[in-house]
Amino acid sequence: MDIFAFREYVLSLPNVEECTPFDDVTLVYKVGGKMFACVDLEHFDRVVVHHSVERGEELHDMYAEIKPAWHFNKRYWSDVSVKGDIPDGVIRTLIKESYLFTIHHNVTPKSLREQLLAEL
Repeated sequence: MDIFAFREYVLSLPNVEECTPFDDVTLVYKVGGKMFACVDLEHFDRVVVHHSVERGEELHDMYAEIKPAWHFNKRYWSDVSVKGDIPDGVIRTLIKESYLFTIHHNVTPKSLREQLLAEL
């Protein structure tokens, strides 16, 4: 997966916002004002995704290319290598799971969460 395919997929999800709140090279993707993924524009070698504690443990056991995310809460965020053996389809699935997890667990108020889920 390259940066163009990644951006095209992420921006195809409903109500996604792309921004650079940290610096000029870190792209952050949000839904309902809450971050669910980010990448480095200069060194696109990994995608950071959000997940439950249980899902993170499962992913770390399943794939050597998925590790706890650097500079994030390592229980809820993972680095997914886009240069390893993980198929693009799996990476897309993890991005979508991150998107849905964030809507379900982080987006408030409840009315906004319900609106976002109704648009899927």
